[in-house]
Amino acid sequence: MGRAYEVRKASIQKTGAIKAKTYSLFAKEIYLAAKDNPDIETNVNLKKLIEKAKKNQIPNDIIDRAINKAKGSGAEDYTQVNYEGFGPGQSTLIVKCLTDNVNRTVSLVRAAFNKVDAKIGVTNSVSYNYDYLAIVSFESNDGEVILELLIDNDIDISDFEEEEGFITISVNPSSAKHLKEVLDKYNPNLDYVVDEIGLYAKDKITLSGEELELFNKLYNLLDDIEDVSEIYHNVDLN
Repeated sequence: MGRAYEVRKASIQKTGAIKAKTYSLFAKEIYLAAKDNPDIETNVNLKKLIEKAKKNQIPNDIIDRAINKAKGSGAEDYTQVNYEGFGPGQSTLIVKCLTDNVNRTVSLVRAAFNKVDAKIGVTNSVSYNYDYLAIVSFESNDGEVILELLIDNDIDISDFEEEEGFITISVNPSSAKHLKEVLDKYNPNLDYVVDEIGLYAKDKITLSGEELELFNKLYNLLDDIEDVSEIYHNVDLN
């Protein structure tokens, strides 16, 4: 299975997370996106995030509260921080967090690594092995037509996969808006199973036995931390 399957699987797993954490993370992300410009029509990132929130069935009152909070001068102020680490075997992880208390968050993340005898690395100790990409995935059997369309519109494609009736396209995040415009013009009713910007390992590794058990334990410990919004890693779990 390729990246197409992996990304869709990760998206499905995320929708099964505890609702309280999901709501909280979306509220933080919307708040951050709206801080400098709370106008949905002129703030492209905010508009995209709200669309994603609604697709994940985030209630409107949570979205509205986050935007209204960003318009005011509340005491809360969230920061995005990434922690890079070395897990069991040759595994690596990048843990994205949204937090109002960095000291608390790093303590919780470090404690999770310590419980499996893993360790947090310094900045760029892991991330150089990851690509920063915008990825969309949708159901379609028109791979050749769509690929030709993207080439004709000068979309710089990092990866294009057609697998199990789905097309998954990876591009540089700077091209994400143009990509969506071209695809939406081709088919305004495209249902994006995945529409994300994130970090993806250049090379995958396979773990087994105790190393795999420890990796799964570490992943679950990190995922249970409320401030953790995304966990990127290089382990092939297919």
